[in-house]
Amino acid sequence: MKIIYHPDFIGSYCSDPAASEGRVEAILDVIQDRFDIMKPSPASREDIAACHSDYHIEHIRHLGLYDIAALAAGGAILAAETGLTEPAFGLIRPPGHHASFSSAWGFCFFSNMAIAISKLKREEKIGKAFVLDIDLHFGDGTMNILGSTGYVKILNPTAHDRAGYLREVEGALPEDADIIGISAGFDHHEADWGGLLTTSDYREIGRLVREKSRMAGGGCFAILEGGYNHRVLGHNVLALLEGLDS
Repeated sequence: MKIIYHPDFIGSYCSDPAASEGRVEAILDVIQDRFDIMKPSPASREDIAACHSDYHIEHIRHLGLYDIAALAAGGAILAAETGLTEPAFGLIRPPGHHASFSSAWGFCFFSNMAIAISKLKREEKIGKAFVLDIDLHFGDGTMNILGSTGYVKILNPTAHDRAGYLREVEGALPEDADIIGISAGFDHHEADWGGLLTTSDYREIGRLVREKSRMAGGGCFAILEGGYNHRVLGHNVLALLEGLDS
């Protein structure tokens, strides 16, 4: 199990909850001594442009956020590439699942998941992919970019009870995907905005993903999206990673 992380992800790059000081540290405090850490490089302009318009890229540059957003996208790429051979987690930010081809909202700037998956596909490292988005909020950006490609299936679970949520995840996970990517938002936790899932539920989701990826002979990885209660965030991340590493 590998953790993809860069020191530049610490600190506040803008005034939103995803950039709040202490968020990454809350995760590192729990997981950093348990797994090997790999440092990413920024995604190339070419890789970003495969999923975003020139207008959008220049808009993010104008906002002064290009460097940190490109580094997050590069972290997602490294997590996906590593995930082909062993589970990996991208401890990255800004998050990305609300970033569409020419626009973004919800604390997102570039679509980290889409950039990573599309790079694997362009380099013929995968044929089919599955994206499981467990964030509280619908991953409209991921859907906008990857939803009509034909080689990616995406699930944003909609069940409103814990048991139903886990059944929905288990029933949708494919047995033929070359890679399963988790948009790992933790704001569905019972002590966060969503108030639904327990810490053990994240462990079970990780276990289900690893099990299905093994059955397919494929890989799996996760990248950080939401999750704003620093008191529980690191423990929820650890639970997911323990499931993926099982």
